Amino acid sequence: MSCRCKLLNIGFGNTIVAERVVAIVNPSSAPMKRLREEAKVNSRLIDASQGRRTRSIIITDSNHIILSAIQAETISQRLGADVLTKSEEKDPKY
Repeated sequence: MSCRCKLLNIGFGNTIVAERVVAIVNPSSAPMKRLREEAKVNSRLIDASQGRRTRSIIITDSNHIILSAIQAETISQRLGADVLTKSEEKDPKY
């Protein structure tokens, strides 16, 4: 059984399956703070910040909320590079 899933590095040795990511947001707004608290109450919160300040919140298709100490912009760039690589594998243009 082999998995051809692309993994997305979210910092400090933590990775997630890139295809499961729905959104990457900044944690500073009030709605995001409520989302975080609601996920904690419902046991859907995964803290991957390693005790550091949370700088991004990742929302998955399974409705899990993942906290990361890496900036949202950095993670989205990594995800964008992953998507670009995947499209090149399907349709090389050379």
